[in-house]
Amino acid sequence: MFGVTILGNNSALPAYDRHPTAQVVTLNDQLFLIDCGEGTQMQIARYRIKRSKIHHIFISHLHGDHYFGLIGLITSMGLLGREQELHLYATAGLQDIIKLQLEVAATTLPFPLIFHPLDKEGILVDTPKFSVECFSTEHRIACWGFIIREKKKPRKIDKERVVQYEIPAAFYERLKDGEDYETKGGELIKNEMVTIPNKPPRSYAFCADTRYLESIAEKTKGVNVLYHETTYLKELEERAQARFHATTVQAATIALKAGVERLLIGHFSSKYENLDAFKNEAREVFPNTDLAIEGVTYRV
Repeated sequence: MFGVTILGNNSALPAYDRHPTAQVVTLNDQLFLIDCGEGTQMQIARYRIKRSKIHHIFISHLHGDHYFGLIGLITSMGLLGREQELHLYATAGLQDIIKLQLEVAATTLPFPLIFHPLDKEGILVDTPKFSVECFSTEHRIACWGFIIREKKKPRKIDKERVVQYEIPAAFYERLKDGEDYETKGGELIKNEMVTIPNKPPRSYAFCADTRYLESIAEKTKGVNVLYHETTYLKELEERAQARFHATTVQAATIALKAGVERLLIGHFSSKYENLDAFKNEAREVFPNTDLAIEGVTYRV
């Protein structure tokens, strides 16, 4: 399963039972936490997310509504006896902040916390099953977006056919790569006889706080699901520009230019209690738009 669960969808101030930014992306057996605003660990408990399965945390930037919940989550992991290493990706200043918080509390974590400073665009994690990359946005301070890409073999095993042709399991991975199989007797079993085409790999892009920036459309081109901030409705475009944020129409325009399948919008200003206008305005430009609602998991 590939999906994103919204833990927080508001901007700077918690309001109307909406929390600051946090999301958990599930990719099969992997959980990724993107941003960790105030109250994130409470939301994790509320929606029964297994924090022990979170091995990578990505913090977009060092405004409080995107990381003030982090030290609480990290120390709770320690209190619960975590031993597995935890990878944290953020701008360099966060390492000093966490170090100070742990020192003044005389706290030693029982697990390795491995810090990866963000200083340039590119691949952050690359495994046979997934990759994660970052890209820069345009905000008041250094700010990063993230793209999680699934990796798949081009072919899938046809279980009945491989048994019929007595192909050993040790050869299955090579079949998934498209190779033919030759039996001990010299018979060539063509790949398409024992495999079927795999589904295309999918991708999710998280676009953190940013002004309207057309280069983001190029960086997120063709992803299946794009999350883009929409702090304000379209009538406040000038305010959005001045405060390094985006509007509904601007986010939808990026989605349109990027050719994505689906747009999720969030980071709503606390000045708005009702969010219907956000959805309606964005859908006028990009019809396949949904509000990022807390507690909902959106499939990629």
